[in-house]
Amino acid sequence: QVQLVESGGGSVQAGGSLTLSCSASTPVACMGWFRQVPGKDPQEVALMNTEGHRRYSPSVEGRFTISRGSADNTLVLEMTSLTPEDSATYYCAADGDRYQCYWQSVTKYKILAQGTQVTVS
Repeated sequence: QVQLVESGGGSVQAGGSLTLSCSASTPVACMGWFRQVPGKDPQEVALMNTEGHRRYSPSVEGRFTISRGSADNTLVLEMTSLTPEDSATYYCAADGDRYQCYWQSVTKYKILAQGTQVTVS
């Protein structure tokens, strides 16, 4: 079973930047991030597969950048121009089905990290 450990997050003023990182115990086909605010449905943020294909939520495209390490078991989300609407708990998630994972929402992935809080004021 793949295990994920994420780091980063914290508090920042509007307009600032933060970087989230996620490390998987083994390489995995798709890795991504979703975020959730209490009382609301989880929202996919970004996704990247081992072929280098990326997908962003329209709400973050142009401001967030997702990347993976050369060993395909690390994931980085660089977040810039943050707004209070970006405040949420961010979860790194992964899926190993290389034929299906890119076509699914990250919010449906079953392999999850512990979550990290991002607060923008």
